Amino acid sequence: MAYTLPALPYGYDALEPHFDEETMRIHHTKHHQTYITNLNNALKDNNELSTLDVQDLMTRYNDVPADKKPVVRNHGGGHANHSFFWKNLTPNNTALADGPLKSAIEKAFGSYEAFQQAFEKAATTVFGSGWAWLILKDGALKVVTTANQDSPLMGESVVGASAGYPIIGLDVWEHAYYLKYRNLRPDYIKAYWKVVNWEYATKRYKEGSS
Repeated sequence: MAYTLPALPYGYDALEPHFDEETMRIHHTKHHQTYITNLNNALKDNNELSTLDVQDLMTRYNDVPADKKPVVRNHGGGHANHSFFWKNLTPNNTALADGPLKSAIEKAFGSYEAFQQAFEKAATTVFGSGWAWLILKDGALKVVTTANQDSPLMGESVVGASAGYPIIGLDVWEHAYYLKYRNLRPDYIKAYWKVVNWEYATKRYKEGSS
C-alpha cells in the first residue's frame, strides 16, 4: 500500500490572511508530496512497514531496519508531521474553550498566556528547521521542539525529552512561512494562534489521556 497525499479539510486560501494561499498550495502539493514520494520509493519492497498508518510507523521507528531508518526518519517524519499539521489548522478558529485541555494547560503553565509565551519562545528559538509542539507525556503537558522532521512519536531513543503525544504542532521550516513573512518568523508564529484548531487539539488531548 502506497502512502498518498491527504486532502486538506479546507481550501488553500481559507487561512488567509494569516497563512497565505500560495504558501499553503506549495507546502501541501510540493513539499508534503515530496516526503510521500520518497517514503514510498524507500518502502516499496517492505509490505510490513508500508501498510502501517504513518503515525504508527513513527511509533514503531525503532523496529525499522537500519538501512531504512534515515529515509523513514526524514521523509516518514515529514509525512506524519504534515498530515498532523493540516488537521491542527482551521479557518474557523475560536478561543480555546473552558474544558479539560484548557484546565491542563493552566495547570502545567500557570495560565493560558504563559503557555502561549512558552510556545512562541520555543518556536522562535528552533535553530534552522524544525517544529514546536505541545505534547502530552505521563499525564502532563509540555512545550517541546524537534529538529528537522523528527516526530515526538518516535520516542525517547530518538528525540529524548521531546517524546510524547502531540496535541498541537507548528512547522517552523522556512518553507512554511517565507513567501509571506520572509525572515520574520515571530510574526508567523503569532499568526498561528489565529488558525489553530482547538477543537482538534481538545480531541487529541482526550484521546491521549484515555
